[in-house]
Amino acid sequence: MVTEYLQAALLGVVEGLTEFLPVSSTGHLILLIDLLGFQGPEGKVFEIAIQLGAILAVLLVYWPRFWGTLTGLGRDARANRFTLNLIFGVLPALVLGAALHGFIKAVLFSPWVVSVALVLGGVVILVVERIVGRGVVASVDDFSSRLSLKIGLIQCLAMIPGVSRSGATIIGARLLGVQRAAAAEFSFFLAVPTMVAATAYDLFKNRDSLTLDGVELIAIGLVVSFICAALVVRTVIAFINRYGFVPFAWYRIAIGSAMLVLLVLR
Repeated sequence: MVTEYLQAALLGVVEGLTEFLPVSSTGHLILLIDLLGFQGPEGKVFEIAIQLGAILAVLLVYWPRFWGTLTGLGRDARANRFTLNLIFGVLPALVLGAALHGFIKAVLFSPWVVSVALVLGGVVILVVERIVGRGVVASVDDFSSRLSLKIGLIQCLAMIPGVSRSGATIIGARLLGVQRAAAAEFSFFLAVPTMVAATAYDLFKNRDSLTLDGVELIAIGLVVSFICAALVVRTVIAFINRYGFVPFAWYRIAIGSAMLVLLVLR
């Protein structure tokens, strides 16, 4: 049982550290679960719980912004625009996610797909960082609904495990003229409705098999994910402003290549 607790904590660390970085948290979890042979509670409760921990971390760090938006709806132009941008940003993923959910889970959730996507995504980031300038959109408050919708469409690429939701939104935003820090911050904000919708849909699809078996594992994963995600969200903007996205690109290429070698040697 101690081994299971350690595995649950490790998976929580991985989810928390990778959810908001352009390296694919889903891809890392697929690879790590495969390597560990982790058998969590039935009904995807564990995976849902650690995602919830990451969502709560964003809400904590950006609570003043979310609370100000909620209380300002209908009265404050900034709050109305921010809410509308989030709606436009999440709408494409809601539509395509509902339509393709079964296919994605059945066909694309494999270590091979993840490994290839990690490598290709790393190459794309390197190219984008080289060809894209500083950007003209400096703040999330400067986003238009059209820009948010375009980023939301690009986010749909992240339905392929290994692509990375944050990676797709950040790199998509950069290609559309958004500065690095604003692109990362919008990715954080967009994660909340996107992940809440995905979590709710997973709960609904697995409602017949949901149980609280292994509640200790669920609690460990959720708490660890929350702590690690909060640390990432608080620090990553400064890191990106200083180093850009190139370190994440090389990390993706390295981890994806290593996994391909391991898969070939199995």
